[in-house]
Amino acid sequence: MTTLLDIDQLRTFIAIAETGSFTRAAEVVHKTQSAVSMQMKRLEERIGKPIFERDGRASKLTEDGERLLDYARRIVKLNAEALTTIAGANLSGRVRLGVPDDYADRYLPEIMARFSRSHPDVELTVQCEPTVQLVGLIDRGELDLAIVTHDAAGRPAEVIRRERMLWVSSSRHAVHLEEPLPLALARPYVGDRMCPWRRAALPRLEEIGRPYRVLYTSSNSTALSAAVLAGLAVSVFPESALRPGMRVLGPGDGFPPLPAFDIGLMRNPHESSELADALAEHIVQGLDNLGDAAAAE
Repeated sequence: MTTLLDIDQLRTFIAIAETGSFTRAAEVVHKTQSAVSMQMKRLEERIGKPIFERDGRASKLTEDGERLLDYARRIVKLNAEALTTIAGANLSGRVRLGVPDDYADRYLPEIMARFSRSHPDVELTVQCEPTVQLVGLIDRGELDLAIVTHDAAGRPAEVIRRERMLWVSSSRHAVHLEEPLPLALARPYVGDRMCPWRRAALPRLEEIGRPYRVLYTSSNSTALSAAVLAGLAVSVFPESALRPGMRVLGPGDGFPPLPAFDIGLMRNPHESSELADALAEHIVQGLDNLGDAAAAE
């Protein structure tokens, strides 16, 4: 008899693989840790092989687990696409999305175009704010969904993409050679949380003994981009925020590598809706498409 894989178990499996922990995955999929453990036990029974091994306190995939992860992501994605396509034509109303302006230029065109084609009777309202402010709007029920920088959110979110953080300069200027190094960065704090870009970048310059000064500060990525493109400063941008005319600086230029970071999706904890679920699926699919396009390039 053919064994069928359970979609909900695969979603939980993906969450564990992306967070590295049963505990954090339980928060992402809104289940108890014991329920998550039971799901993974049943999944291993279905495939007849172990998919996790302990690595200290983290949960590491076995070789079979790594193979299953690729199939799991494709199965969950196809399942979502099928449901969205079949059910989408009947949806109407309004759905509210929040996104930091760091990601808006790259992510929103793909997401909005796909969502509008599938749900022509739905009004999509978009609000651009820093992650910390978006979390507050989600908590107050003023947004249905928010795309956030996971490290800046202050609590677990559904991880939907991992990106590189990059040093960037103007391709037409040599400002990266100046001493001290002029920087354009976001505000040090939004609320009580430090900007993750600053938290990653400044200690690395200090570690290599590179003197710097922060000349331009703004919470708006367009303003920071303007300072970079004008050749006035070096900045730190996520890969998705790179623009024509920018140059990525690496170890060959004297700039140490920066850590990757996770982009998460948060949902209104007070109520759920078919519209929000449909938009969430389009967001996940849209970011998958961006990843596929980047790999092709």
